[in-house]
Amino acid sequence: MDNNKRPQLTTSSGSPVENNQHSLTVGTDGPTLLQDFHLIDKLAHFDRERIPERVVHAKGAGAHGFFEVTDDITKFCKAKLFDTIGKKTPVFIRFSTVGGEKGSADTERDPRGFAIKFFTEEGNWDMVGNNTPVFFIRDAMKFPDFIHTQKKHPQTNLRNADMVWDFLSQHPESSHQVTVLFSDRGIPDGYRQMNGYSGHTFKWVNKDGEVFYVKWHFKTVTGIKNLHPDEATRLAGVDPDYSTRDLFEHIDKGNSSEWTFFAQIMPEKEAATYRWNVLDMTKVWPHSDYPLIKVGRVVLNRNPENYFAETEQSAFSPSHIVPGIELTNDKMLQGRLFSYPDTHRHRLGANYQQIPINCPYRARVMNHQRDGPATVNGNGGSLPNYEPNSFAGPVENSKHTIAPSHVSGQFIRQRTDHKNDDFVQGGQLYSKVMNSSQKTLLVNNLVGAMKGAKKFVKNFFLFLKNFFLLFLFFLFLII
Repeated sequence: MDNNKRPQLTTSSGSPVENNQHSLTVGTDGPTLLQDFHLIDKLAHFDRERIPERVVHAKGAGAHGFFEVTDDITKFCKAKLFDTIGKKTPVFIRFSTVGGEKGSADTERDPRGFAIKFFTEEGNWDMVGNNTPVFFIRDAMKFPDFIHTQKKHPQTNLRNADMVWDFLSQHPESSHQVTVLFSDRGIPDGYRQMNGYSGHTFKWVNKDGEVFYVKWHFKTVTGIKNLHPDEATRLAGVDPDYSTRDLFEHIDKGNSSEWTFFAQIMPEKEAATYRWNVLDMTKVWPHSDYPLIKVGRVVLNRNPENYFAETEQSAFSPSHIVPGIELTNDKMLQGRLFSYPDTHRHRLGANYQQIPINCPYRARVMNHQRDGPATVNGNGGSLPNYEPNSFAGPVENSKHTIAPSHVSGQFIRQRTDHKNDDFVQGGQLYSKVMNSSQKTLLVNNLVGAMKGAKKFVKNFFLFLKNFFLLFLFFLFLII
């Protein structure tokens, strides 16, 4: 249909949308602006689309444990949880599928959420990642659209291959994640036998104020193990809660599960000239450039006493950080900083951090937030709730300053500077990492997933310039 004859996209207030692809930022790669009403409008509505189930990561399993420092990384980061070898910090981890509802099967082909809450003496730090080191998109503006393609069709309430592949065909930056998802690692064999990754790039700051860009990796000690699609399909029918059951029963028998915590660390000055945009969530840093540096170990050894109270009510956000860990201008991360706490307030209430599983109990919370539903912490007692005041209220702590960074540029909606193209890393994964059997399985998985899509959706891939050889190959098979 001629675009001039189609309805025009608007905000919820009816204002025309001039650009639905890119967030409003300061310069090409600057921070996202709070004044971007279209982004906030889009994300805020998206966060409230499911009641009370999580919009994404609805089905999950969790366990308690600890993080132990095994290596000295204090020259990179001043956070207290890293300050002493042997130091232990309590943790709670929630694993999850992403697109499915609470009643979906654990063995669906889907990324897996990997969220760790560190209960530190400086407050809670949430590492909110996935079992893949990359993601489908690089701008939070597209996140609601992407998740809509993973949900049910508005008319049929059925999963719809047209929506999935139409979206992916128009977002070539997804090629790397698609290659990972449809590879032999696309269906983990339970939660214990998969890795976790931050995906986003964050900052570490040391005691001298030096800044390092960092990506976090959590490598399973058990070893990665994945399900063949045929076995995953069988388990979906006979034991749809397979991964949840496996984690609980493993710990219930007195066993533990362990991951080794590594970091890739890049001095801030090297980011500007690096061959990839370090703020692009669709890219990885090759280990040959920035090898893994060991930090410690994470051990899970205790099941929740009550699933709802602990696992279901647990609430993670990348905005929950501690001194020494700071944020970057990654556009996907910037959107998540708003969206995650916003959806928690919608789902659990304004005081969701007073719920025991979320409470930063190793730090003393002192602020002027009062009232609201489910206030259970004494509500600040008799102290006045404003700052500054003359009645012994909490004061600022000037020693915890954020590392300064320079930002300049025009207010503009523009694609992230992704450097090179979107197919190199996915193509390298296929051509240089996968063996012949893995390549065959990848192609078969893609062909099977696309069979339900309309031919014009499949054909659209042919028009993508420089699309890497793998996709040309499987298109040849199915068209």
